Amino acid sequence: MGEEAVALAKAVSYRSAGTVEFLVDDKEQHYFLEMNTRLQVEHPVTEMVSGIDLVEAMLRVASGERLWISQREVVASGWAIESRVYAEDPLRRFLPSIGTLSRYAPPGQAATVSTAATNADVDDATEYGGLVRLDDGVSEGSEITLHYDPMLSKLITYGKDREHARQLMVAALDRYVVRGVRHNQNFLRSLMVNERFARGELTTSFIADEYPDGYHGHVLSSSQRRDMLAAVGALQLVARAQVHSISDADTAGGAACGRRG
Repeated sequence: MGEEAVALAKAVSYRSAGTVEFLVDDKEQHYFLEMNTRLQVEHPVTEMVSGIDLVEAMLRVASGERLWISQREVVASGWAIESRVYAEDPLRRFLPSIGTLSRYAPPGQAATVSTAATNADVDDATEYGGLVRLDDGVSEGSEITLHYDPMLSKLITYGKDREHARQLMVAALDRYVVRGVRHNQNFLRSLMVNERFARGELTTSFIADEYPDGYHGHVLSSSQRRDMLAAVGALQLVARAQVHSISDADTAGGAACGRRG
C-alpha cells in the first residue's frame, strides 16, 4: 500500500503532504478508496511510528525546500493508537454536547505509564515504557459551542506493539478528566477493552456488530463489580472513622473545658 500511495502521488506530480486511503478485505487484499490532499486527523499515528513531523515536512515543501529524508529512510517502528475525544453523548446517539469545561485534566506521561504498568503487573514503570501524546485546543474554562466541531482532543499512545499501545490507551483514558459537558470517553474505553478489539478482529461493521442496539454504557465484569463494591465499602469505613474521630475530639474538648470551669 505504501508503494502504491507513493506511485499515485508521483503519477499526478503531487508535492505536499497527503493521505491515501485503502480498504482491506478478509483475504488481506487491499483496494484504493481515495486520496485526500491534506493531512488527516490521524496523522499523529504516522508521526509516532515514523518519528517524522509531518506538519513541518509539509510546510518546508510548501516553502520550496527539499525533504531532508528519502523514502527508503522512512522506517516504521512500534505501534500507535489514536482516540478522538469528543463532546458527544454516546448514550444519546452521539448527540453533541455544549457547555463550559468546568474541569479539564489531561493524562500525564508518567502517571499514565505507571497506571498501565500496574494494570499489567509490571513492577518497574520505567521498564514498561511507552509514550502518551495529546493534541488539543481547549483548556479548563473553555466554552464548547454548536458552532464548531465538538472534538476536544486527539489522544495518542505509542508502544512497542499493538497490545502495549492499547494498554497505555486504557490507562490514559482512565486518567483523563473532563467535566461540564457530555463526552465519549467511556465509549472509547469500552472499545479499548473489548475482547474482539483487543484481538485485532476489526471490520467496518465493528461498532454495529458489537452494539446493535446502541451503546448503553460500560458493563462491569464480575471482578470489576466486586472491586467497586470493595472500594465503596472502604470509603464508607473511612468516612465513619472520621466522624467518630471528630465526635471523640469534640467530647474531649468539652470535658477539658468543664474541668477548667
